[in-house]
Amino acid sequence: MNNLVKNLEDILPHSHPMILIDKLIEADAQNNLVKCSVTVSEDKILYDKNIEGICALAGIEFMAQSAGCYMWFKNNMQKPKIGYLLGSRAYRCNLEKFELGKTYIITAQQVFNDNELVSFDCFIYNGNEECARATINVYQPKSAQA
Repeated sequence: MNNLVKNLEDILPHSHPMILIDKLIEADAQNNLVKCSVTVSEDKILYDKNIEGICALAGIEFMAQSAGCYMWFKNNMQKPKIGYLLGSRAYRCNLEKFELGKTYIITAQQVFNDNELVSFDCFIYNGNEECARATINVYQPKSAQA
């Protein structure tokens, strides 16, 4: 699937302005991988004019929302289910900020799934340069009542 989905509100259980990523670029079921993008602009809710960018810690949420796109794709592109970011391991980011005007590519690859607890290895790239990485853990209950 390439560039077919334009409205992330149909994919993520968020609404604007809390959808931080811009686009689902690719979903690959064979490799359990999703690729998304975000371009830093002044209209982003986390944009900080004092640093002319977005705090590097926001990368965790870029990763989580990208993982959410994968879960939607894996769920046969049905209505999004709620998921809870339980945490991350070893978030490393070599940026001081995500810079105004730059586009970053986020990948999330599912590495573990027991039907409710899912782990993803995530990376953020600026061109071919790796900017950030982490493993994130997500809990997605089978039912909303849980």
